Amino acid sequence: MNGGQASVAQPFVDWSRKRSDCRGRYVKCCGGGMDDLVKAVLAFRDARDWRQFHNPKDLAISICLEAAELLEPFQWKRPEEIAVFLADDENRRRVGQEMADVLILLVSMADVLGINLVEAARAKLGENARKYPVERARGNAKKYDALPS
Repeated sequence: MNGGQASVAQPFVDWSRKRSDCRGRYVKCCGGGMDDLVKAVLAFRDARDWRQFHNPKDLAISICLEAAELLEPFQWKRPEEIAVFLADDENRRRVGQEMADVLILLVSMADVLGINLVEAARAKLGENARKYPVERARGNAKKYDALPS
């Protein structure tokens, strides 16, 4: 619908293959170091004396609220409409801002809980690799307990 204008039909974009050139090396979408990001997030928070407001419940709520804001631009759009939406640089910038809000809050929550996000993500990837072995899960969107044997 795009502001009352009919959207131009675009072919479906397979976003899962869009950045396949990033496989096997540090992903371009996350350039820079995680440590630098964590330091910047915590410095921003501490300069404003906001740590006092950061507790697990409120941070979890905030993550959910920001994730909902990330969903909003995609709601009720067909894949072709999403491709058109994301082809616009301003729309991609806004989506990136919502993604950044979620990431910043995750970093803040990890700090409050004393969880190393990188280690937690690596551990979760290992767990998922066991649940979803390539030979059973490749090209299959079923949950691990419903994968073919």
